Amino acid sequence: MKTTFVSIAAGFAALGFAAAAHAAPSKDAILKTYADIAQAGYEDSVTLAKDLKTAVDALVANPSEETMSAARAAWVTSRVPYMQTEVYRFGNPIVDDWEGKVNAWPLDEGLIDYVDASYGTASEDNAAYVANVIANPSVTIGADMVDASAIDATLIAETLHEVGGVEANVATGYHAVEFLLWGQDLNGTDAGAGERPWTDYASGDACTNGNCDRRAEYIMTATNLLIADLEWMAAQWGPDGDARTDLVSDGVDGGIARILTGMGSLSYAELAGERMQLGLLLHDPEEEHDCFADNTHNSHFYDAQGILNAYAGSYTRIDGSKVEGASVSDLVAEKDEAADKALMASLDATMVAMGALKDRADNGEAYDQMIGEGNAEGNAVVQAAIDGLTAQTKGIEAAVAVLGLEPIAFEGSDSLDSPEAVFE
Repeated sequence: MKTTFVSIAAGFAALGFAAAAHAAPSKDAILKTYADIAQAGYEDSVTLAKDLKTAVDALVANPSEETMSAARAAWVTSRVPYMQTEVYRFGNPIVDDWEGKVNAWPLDEGLIDYVDASYGTASEDNAAYVANVIANPSVTIGADMVDASAIDATLIAETLHEVGGVEANVATGYHAVEFLLWGQDLNGTDAGAGERPWTDYASGDACTNGNCDRRAEYIMTATNLLIADLEWMAAQWGPDGDARTDLVSDGVDGGIARILTGMGSLSYAELAGERMQLGLLLHDPEEEHDCFADNTHNSHFYDAQGILNAYAGSYTRIDGSKVEGASVSDLVAEKDEAADKALMASLDATMVAMGALKDRADNGEAYDQMIGEGNAEGNAVVQAAIDGLTAQTKGIEAAVAVLGLEPIAFEGSDSLDSPEAVFE
C-alpha cells in the first residue's frame, strides 16, 4: 500500500511543478474540469454501488461466510470514489442538500435492527431510538403509528429517514447498508469491527436474531436506493445537469471560489475538526466515521485525496483512466508560483500523513485503536494528519488572496479552535 501511495503523491507533486510552468487557463476551462471530475466520480460510485448490489443479492440468495465477506469487500470498495466526491458537498448547495440520503452519519442503529443491551432502551432525544422496524411490522414513533409491514423504498426513504426531524434516524445510504453487513462494533478501542453473523440472512431454523427475510428486504431496498440516488447526482453533473449549470450562477469567479470553499471547508471544520480531532480529544470510537466496518482510515484518506483532486484538476477513475484538465493550481501558479508550490507541497504532505495512517490500519491497527487513550504512537499518527489538514487550509486561504477573490470564512471547529470547550 505504501508504494502505491508514494507514486500517487509524487505524481501530484510533479503535476504541481508542471502547472507552474504554463500560462493560466481560462476560468471556464477550470470549471469544466471540476465538473467533469464530479461527473466521473459519481459515475464510478454508481458502478461500484451496482457491484455492491450484486454482492448483496448473492448474500441474500445464498447466505454463507463467503457471500457475507464478498458483500463486505464490495461495500469497502464502493466507498473509494464516493469519498473523493465529498469535496463537492461544500460550496455546491445541490450536493449538500442531497448528501444526507447517501452518507448521513452517525446513526441510531436501533431504528433499523436489533442492538446490544448496552445500547439502552430509550432516548430522550429520539422517539425512534429502538423502533427496530426489521422486527416490528408496526411501530409507534411519538404519537404516530408507522405501518412497516412492507419494507420498501417509500418506508425507508420517505417515512423512516430522519423521522421526527432527528438527523440520527438514518435509514438510507452507505452507513445503513454498512450496519446491515457488519452490525454494531462493540469493541470500543480494542481490536475488531462489527461481527454480524451471515446467519442473520439465513432461512428457517438457521436464521439468527429473527426476521432474516425482512432484514434481507431492507438491505436490498437500501442498496437499490443508494444506486438510484447516486445515479441522480451523476446526472446533475452531466452536460445539461443542474449542478454543472449552478456552478457558474455567480459568474466564473464565483465558481472558482466554490472550488476553494469546498477544499477549505472539508479540510478544516469537517475532516480535521469534526471527524478527526474531536474523536482524538475524547478518545471516543463513537466519533469514528465508518465505524461498523472499521473503514475510517480509507474514508479519511480518500476525502483528502478528493481535496487534492479538486486543486490539481485530476482524478483517476476506477478503470485507471484519468479525467484531468485546467486547474485552480494552474491559475494560482500564473499569479504567484511560490504560493502554488507551497499549497501543492502542503496538500502532498497531508497525503503522506494520511498514507501513514492508512498504512497503519491496513497492517492491523484500526482507526478506533489509533485514537484510543494511552496509544501515544497511534494518537501521533492521527494528529499528524490533522496537522496536515489545518496547514493546507492556510494555503487555501492564501490561494484565495492570490486570486483576488472575496475572503472565504471557512467554518470553525471547537475541537480545533477551542479544544477546552469540548470537555465542558
